[in-house]
Amino acid sequence: MNIILLGPPGAGKGTQASRLVESRGMVQLSTGDMLRAAVKAQTPVGLKAKAVMEAGQLVSDDIVSGIIGEALDGLGAETGVIFDGYPRTEAQAHSLDSILADRGRTLDHVVELEVDEDALVERITGRFTCATCGEGYHDVFKQPKVEGQCDKCQGHEFKRRPDDNEETVRTRMAEYRAKTSPILPIYEVRGIVSRVDGMADMDDVSVAIAAILDQGQD
Repeated sequence: MNIILLGPPGAGKGTQASRLVESRGMVQLSTGDMLRAAVKAQTPVGLKAKAVMEAGQLVSDDIVSGIIGEALDGLGAETGVIFDGYPRTEAQAHSLDSILADRGRTLDHVVELEVDEDALVERITGRFTCATCGEGYHDVFKQPKVEGQCDKCQGHEFKRRPDDNEETVRTRMAEYRAKTSPILPIYEVRGIVSRVDGMADMDDVSVAIAAILDQGQD
């Protein structure tokens, strides 16, 4: 099974992708990670990408498509794939169709994690972590049991990501909407788009995604 998982930063996309990898043996293909890996491994496409990036230019759709193709060629036909961060444009959506068709694969589902922007701002801007062990906390949803002390390692230093502020979060949301709006209609027409409440409990989101993926599997 091949799926696209969509959702703005902070929607829980990474968490849900990790759970699918663990529970279903799927492989998460994140274009950013794959580009870095291909450059490091000096694959043919990686070498092209390296030259473009060193010239200070944006990596073309052709190169990104090549990296996706290389990754798929390294997987067994029975291995399901989660596309993360690709496609982002109409041209990439059509490229993905060709990449999959060339390898006897089809796109089965496009799952979008829907979020409430104001609630997402609260969720992200309230995050902080233990500076020692990385345990996550939140101003509203998960405070340390003892104020000023990490539950896990008893450390007393905490930190926040500098980009976890309202202006940055709202900018990311606007970018996400701008990038996904061109590709969703392509998949809507095919009837493969499903939406899940990304603001629900993580376990409930996992159950909802599992129900979508299991449709027609009996």
